Amino acid sequence: MTNNATELLRATGVCKAFGGLQALAGVGLSVAEGAVVGLIGPNGSGKSTLFDVISGFQRCDEGEVRYRGMRIDSMPPDQIARAGLMRTFQMSEGGLRLTTFENLMAAVPDQGEHKLLTSVARLRTTLSAERRHLARAREVISLLGLGAVADEYLGNLSGGQRKLVDLGRIFMARPRLSLLDEPTAGVNPALIKVIVAALAAMNREEGISLLIVEHNMDVVQESCDHVYVLDAGRLICEGTPAEVSADERVLESYLGSARVSSEEGGK
Repeated sequence: MTNNATELLRATGVCKAFGGLQALAGVGLSVAEGAVVGLIGPNGSGKSTLFDVISGFQRCDEGEVRYRGMRIDSMPPDQIARAGLMRTFQMSEGGLRLTTFENLMAAVPDQGEHKLLTSVARLRTTLSAERRHLARAREVISLLGLGAVADEYLGNLSGGQRKLVDLGRIFMARPRLSLLDEPTAGVNPALIKVIVAALAAMNREEGISLLIVEHNMDVVQESCDHVYVLDAGRLICEGTPAEVSADERVLESYLGSARVSSEEGGK
């Protein structure tokens, strides 16, 4: 990927095996400041494993991952998140006993407890910050169309609504880079439009760079500047969404197999 913008993320020669299964075999990619990058491929191609390695939930066997020039492949997930790299998961399980509003407020960074005297001395600043966070949470809830479920427990929401809350947490945390793992999976078409609009706002208005694992090629075409394609743990193609969609290797390994399945299902 060639881009004159500052490089935020670079993974180089990443390998990861689970027993005899080679999940990743020398994979590399990069994300530039301000970019929206897609990561696609068939199920089992290594996409989520690569996300796990980048975000610190797995250690790679070989290779390295750098974020803003700093090597992070041996850092724990919380330290990586504090550095400004935040991720979502395919299934949102955290905060189920918190309301939508509480989940957003909990995502605000640097909310650690302070000593009593320090808190008293900074009371005015603390209250001012709290008001800003509350206003921001209300703004995000409005942006994502979550007003009707603002006071509902996350555990009672639909899968699509939980995906929106995941995005809401990112809006509240404002990381430099966010890794989104299948943000539209299992979501009805009406909510997909909301999610795509939210991704655009997150990138263009909030300045958050994105690396997205996504199976919905319409979403990839609309949202991404550049796309990497994995198959069986190897990078087989990269380019613009149009270039990737026309690549024969991609058609055979991913898009072609999906098309064949669709045609067979229609017979």
